[in-house]
Order: sequence, then structure tokens, then C-alpha cells
Amino acid sequence: MISNLKTIVSIFFLTSIVSGQSKSDEWNLYTTSRENYNGVAMANGQIGIVTDDTPLKTKEIILNGVYEGSPENGISRIVKGIEFLNLHLSVNNKEITSDNIDNWSQSINMKEGLSTTTFTFNNLVSVNYTILANRAIPYSGMAIVEILPKEDVFLSVNNYMNVPEELKDVKSVYRVLKDNEFVMPVFRTTAKTLFGKYTVSASTTFLFDGRKELLKQTADEVGFSKKLLKGQKYRFAIAGGICTSKDFNDPINESERQPIFALQEGIDKLLEKHKVAWDELWKTGDIQIEGDLDAQQRVRFALYNLYSFIRPGSRQSFTPMGLSSQGYNGHVFWDSELWMYPTILAFQPDMAKSCLDYRSDRLEKAKQKAIVYGYKGAMYPWESDDTGEEATPTWALTGIFEQHITADVSIAFWNYFSYTQDKVWLKKEWNVLKETADFWVSRVHKNSDGSYSILNVVGADEYAQHIDDNAFTNASVIESLKNTIKAATILGEPIDKRWVEVSERLLIHAKNGITQNYRGYDGQMIKQADVNLLAYPLHVITDTKQIERDLEYYSAKIDPKDGPAMASGVLSVLYARQGNAQKAYDYFVKSYLPNSRPPFGVFSESANSNNPYFATGAGAMLQAVIYGFGGVELTDSGLKFNKGILPEKWKSLKIIGVGSEENTIVIKK
Repeated sequence: MISNLKTIVSIFFLTSIVSGQSKSDEWNLYTTSRENYNGVAMANGQIGIVTDDTPLKTKEIILNGVYEGSPENGISRIVKGIEFLNLHLSVNNKEITSDNIDNWSQSINMKEGLSTTTFTFNNLVSVNYTILANRAIPYSGMAIVEILPKEDVFLSVNNYMNVPEELKDVKSVYRVLKDNEFVMPVFRTTAKTLFGKYTVSASTTFLFDGRKELLKQTADEVGFSKKLLKGQKYRFAIAGGICTSKDFNDPINESERQPIFALQEGIDKLLEKHKVAWDELWKTGDIQIEGDLDAQQRVRFALYNLYSFIRPGSRQSFTPMGLSSQGYNGHVFWDSELWMYPTILAFQPDMAKSCLDYRSDRLEKAKQKAIVYGYKGAMYPWESDDTGEEATPTWALTGIFEQHITADVSIAFWNYFSYTQDKVWLKKEWNVLKETADFWVSRVHKNSDGSYSILNVVGADEYAQHIDDNAFTNASVIESLKNTIKAATILGEPIDKRWVEVSERLLIHAKNGITQNYRGYDGQMIKQADVNLLAYPLHVITDTKQIERDLEYYSAKIDPKDGPAMASGVLSVLYARQGNAQKAYDYFVKSYLPNSRPPFGVFSESANSNNPYFATGAGAMLQAVIYGFGGVELTDSGLKFNKGILPEKWKSLKIIGVGSEENTIVIKK
């Protein structure tokens, strides 16, 4: 099986080189191919602006934490915003379109969070179009256009806003504001979300180098005209922002303040603030791989995307597709706590804390859900939105029965304490641990022999429905209860004897030396890793021989067609910890390569799907590097730095900014 995987990897690698990435380097992804194009989210944790291959246009904008009912079934869905950076550009009265350009190329600058598209038009002009979601200014974005005329030309530029169908009651206005000598032209479009829950408002203005051009409104567009001289480069920008009534009582006026602020700052200062903010992130968290450019690009691209999808202090969490699409309705799953959070915790604990704030803010709704189903304590929803209520479509059994999410949340809280050793924070968040523990002791079933079971659940392996004693569910409960007991001891809080009893007597079944996926499991195909998670990230199975047996058995049971990417990531971690560098590397590659989509290698959920960007898979792949090859281990007393292991192809691995002291790990051959 592994030898076949090597062959597949070689084929994919060669294909990626041929398809237009030969000018890429460790920080820049480059393509000249528009075939089967999948865009990249230029995001700042608040808004995600998704690139397109169409000149001067974005595909869509995703608004973090803003939800409205979907037209299909009313289930909440993350909202698309007004695309405010789009431009119509004409040269000598002929409009530039997707079909009449030449020499198209596009690059993603991961270091600075920029996407630049370059093309030529009718041998008259060459154009560079760079877009960004400003990392330093969360509700704002900018598009910078540079034009080099090859002869004297007449240029017409218009900013237009594309409003997605899910928004209604659209109104656009252009007005020129004045404050003494300052003249501030502002173009604004306002709309309501589908059922009127929120107001969405986007506003823009033009920024110029030197003399400002006279702006005019034509229909629902605002722009200017200008004669350009041969060989004289011309630069301008469209800048502004988007605000909603979810975050602001007055989103209309707040959105107008975004371009007004941009006018006073100018192109270069806005760009510099953005670059500095990105530079600070990379200085405090980066991975450098020597000897394998493809792996370096993939790892850094994954890290870039995770950084793009969250902000410290935002009290928001990760969604499976980040800010790249409305996939999975933009809901928050276990993907956040189990797959993306561990990577962010290692590098950016303030970002990781935001994920926990999101859950803490919704503790009361989790307690309400427990009451609804006849339990005590707090029962977190499988799919969560801004309300904290269950947001899973009603047809999906996961919404009621995939209950390990409650333990996953609790474990993430304990892991933050383990990382920071912050007792003040632990005291503040104690109720999350206590209430989730109380849920589990009300949820378990006591058997006649005094042992405990958890009956009728959907497993982490979601092919397993209506099962008893799912391995990962039970093991995560054991770990969360033991963590709660440790926290109570540290804080001097009372320890419920039922927490102790259940944690010691909850069943994990085994058969013929193999840990059973669930009671009565008989070798069926599984969707994703379940039992293997008991060794990592959990600490329930620690015996090396048992880990190895379970690895060999279940790696062959995972659905080869539709299994999600993160299963291979966790298998890579485990093989690395077992000292098997080759298998660890094979599964590391398998965690991303079959799921990569052109032209930049954005993640899809599985080898057989096409729903990028799957941030969950990126998180698992990065865990393979940090907690597998890198030898990092999170213990109750903090991070432990074990001896790492290198794949044969890698000359060295450097992990920068790990832990509270921002350690640098260097592994060389």
C-alpha cells in the first residue's frame, strides 16, 4: 500500500510542476494556468476576499461570525458580503474582459498576504492588480492597480459592487463629503440579509499617487477617466470596507469611515500597516523545511490560511472552510478544537484563546441543550453558529448524537491551561470544565458489573451510527473528566466523586489485541481515524505495542475514496512518534497531495471532493509537522520538546516561535 502511495505522490508532484508553478518559491505561489481554477482567500480573520481568475474581480467575500437563514431549509449559514473591490477598466473605450487579455498570471505572496494578477491587453497596456484584506484593519480591504502603457492611451476606470443573490433591498449612493479643505468622495452600497436579520454596508473610495482624479457616478458605478502617456507607470487604488449590524449599531456610517480613513492614510501607509501585521505573525510562528520546496510551500500555505481565518480577541472560532466559502454553512465543529486549534495554540496562543472565548460565551446555550435532551450540565452542539444553539440540519443524526464535541471542547480548555499554566484564566473558565463533566456523568449508563457505557452515539468515525461505546467518544470523556479533576485540585474546587468513578470505569473495548472502534465492531470500513486518536491527541492509549497494532489495523480500514484529509495527518504524527520516518512522511504527503486543487494547491476535504479551502485538513497536516516530525508534545505541565525525526528528503526542519517562550526547534541530519 505504501509503495503505491509513493508512485501516486511522484505523479502528482510532477503534475504540479508542469502546471505553472515553476516560478514559485518558499514564500510565493505562482501560476499561468486558469484551467480548473480554485481561488485563495485573502483574509484577515474578519473578512475573506476570495480571488478569481477574471481580471479585476473577486469571486466572493465571506463575513466571519455573521449568519442568516439559508433559503433551502432555514438552517443558519455564514453570510456572503458585498464585493466592493471590483473594477471595470477600459482602454481606448474598449473594456477589458476575461476573454480579451494575454499573458495572464497570478501569484500569492504568503509572507505579505497579497494576491497579484498580471496581464496585458491588446499590446496597449500591462496591468498589475493586487488585492488584500488588511491584516491591521479588520473590516477593510484594498485593490492596488498599476498600469504601464506601451503607447499613449485613454483610460476609463469604474468601481462597481457585486451584491450576492442572498442579499436584498440593495441601495447604492455616491456622495462627496467635505471637512474644511478635505474632500472625501465615498461610494456606498447597503443591503439586508435574506430574512432581514442584518444590514450589510460596503463603502469605497479611490486613492491616487499625487493629484486626485475627478470622480463621476454612472448608474451603479463610480470612476474616472485619464490619458496615460507611453512608458509612464500609473498607480491608483480602490479602498474601503464592509460592516454589518451584527458588529455595529450603525454599520452604514461605520462602513463610510473605512474609505475616509483610507483617504487620510494613503496607499503606501495602508499597505505598510498590512505588511507589518503579517510580518509580526510570521516572526512568532513559522515552519522552515530545507531540501523539499514542495513541502515547504504546502506547509507555509496551510499556516498562512489558518492565520488568515482568525483574529486574537475576536471571540470567534475556526470553521471547516475558514473564510474561503460557505462550505458546511460556516458552522463551528470539532474541526476547530481537535484539528486547527492545536497548531494555533503552539504558535499564536492569543488566537487560540479566541476559539475558547467563542465556546465560553455560549456555555448557557450548551446548558440549555442538555436540558432539552434530559441531561444535566452543558451539552455543546455538533454544529454551532453565532447563537450557540444546535445548527446542524435536522436530517443529520450528528446534530443530536455526535456528542464527543462536548468532551473535545473541555479538552481544548485544559490544553490552553497546560500551555500557559495560567491559574487566573483557569479559575475564570472553570465552569466550562465543570458543566461538561456534569453532562457526562448524567449521560453515561451504569452496567450491572459497575462499569459504565455511553450508548447510542455517532462516532468520530461518522459511518458508525447508533453505536455503543465508541472508542473516541468514551476516551475523550475519560480524558476530559480526568482533566476536570486535575483542574479542581489546582483551584481547590470540590471534586464530584462521580467524575472519578466514571473516568475510571468507562469502557474501551478490545478484541484480538485490537482496540475496538465501538462495541461489536467487526472490521467495517471507517470514515476517518477514530481509535488512533486515543494515542494522539488523547493520552488514553500509551502502550507502544498497542499503538502500533491499532495503527496497522485501522490505517487499512479508512475509506480510500471519501475519507477526509485529517486521518492521514494524525497517522503521520503517530508513525513519527513511533520512530518510523518513512511511513510518517508517506502519510504526511497523503494528508495533502491527493486533496490539492489547481492552481495553487488549495485543500479539498478528500481526494474525491472539490470543496476547498478545507482548513481542517490544513490543521491536521501542520500537526504532523509540529507534533510528529518536530517532536513537540503538550503535557499537563506545558510543552515538552522531544527528539524529532526527519524524512529522508528533508535536510533540516526549523519550527520558530513554539511555546510561551517562543522557542525555536531545529532538527538536522
